[in-house]
Amino acid sequence: MQSSSILLHIHHIDLLQFRNYSSAKFSFEKRITAICGSNGKGKTNLLDAIYYLCFTKSYFNKTDAQSVEMGSMGFRVSGNFTKKGELLEIALLLRENSKKELQIDTEIITPFSTHIGRLPIVFVAPDNVVLITGSSEERRKLMDTVLSQTDPDYLIHLIKYGRVLQERNKYLKSEEIGKIDFTLLDSYDHQLSDFGSKILEKRNLFFTQYIPLVQDLFAFISEGKETPKLDYSPSTTVEQYKQDLLLNRHKDLILQRTTIGIHKDDLELGLMGLPFKQMASQGQRKSMLFALKLAEFEYLKHHFGFEPILLLDDVFEKLDQQRLEKLLELVCNRNTGQVLLTDTHPERISKALSEYALTYHLIQL
Repeated sequence: MQSSSILLHIHHIDLLQFRNYSSAKFSFEKRITAICGSNGKGKTNLLDAIYYLCFTKSYFNKTDAQSVEMGSMGFRVSGNFTKKGELLEIALLLRENSKKELQIDTEIITPFSTHIGRLPIVFVAPDNVVLITGSSEERRKLMDTVLSQTDPDYLIHLIKYGRVLQERNKYLKSEEIGKIDFTLLDSYDHQLSDFGSKILEKRNLFFTQYIPLVQDLFAFISEGKETPKLDYSPSTTVEQYKQDLLLNRHKDLILQRTTIGIHKDDLELGLMGLPFKQMASQGQRKSMLFALKLAEFEYLKHHFGFEPILLLDDVFEKLDQQRLEKLLELVCNRNTGQVLLTDTHPERISKALSEYALTYHLIQL
């Protein structure tokens, strides 16, 4: 498939003072790009730079300063995209004063939230295993990442909710129980229940579509007979949200934090009646990991009507031959969108892609 027929495509990227790149340029004219090099050469950093342009932040690092080349004061990442025939020049700059700036066709874009979803993207990385083994925060991050790209209102509500939650928790930590301003707490609770209920409604709808996708993909990748059980587990309901905040207020005052709300939700994973991470084999965990991430890909594809850009980091090291073949069948043969993947061995990645008669571009770092 020619790159001109892909509905979302990054054609090239320029890096300046970004991670281990003092200055570098890369082109991605084929639908599939394989990026090879030994560990430490910057394969993952290159993928993360692409993610930056789509999501305005790193997939890995919590602060932008962590993405600056050692010894430098800022960075610049820019890229050339086409989206349904429209050319977009995207640039993200972190200046010496730590001020971050987003430009589209040289126009400064604010707030950054208006850019999220313009260039849908999915990143599959080795550390995604925390979706299964980690805390509920990791699974909330997944649902927020998907919904933020498909629903601008969701992202706005999420940002506002986070701000109010931070203020409420700060207040709970600062005041003695006997000196609490309950009128102020009522105000916080009203805002949390308002924003939280709207988020909760959208999450409920999302999981009615997302969970069947995960189960179908798990069955395809694993060829197993077991069907995993996934349940969205919110800490409250839309109808009970405000009342539950009030009922938990005394507990919150003692613990000095907000113990109920959408920031406590979880996606529970099970197998044969037990928690998935306890019951599942290593192979089943890998199948679940890729099912969760590829369901994210499929959900975005159905929403936008075209495939998001897919970044696959180091998957050849993590998958056995059977699961690797299933993965490549899904993302390279059954889909027509752009895929960028990394590996330490060019021979291995070339052999795998050649078996599917796929045309690809190899970048050797």
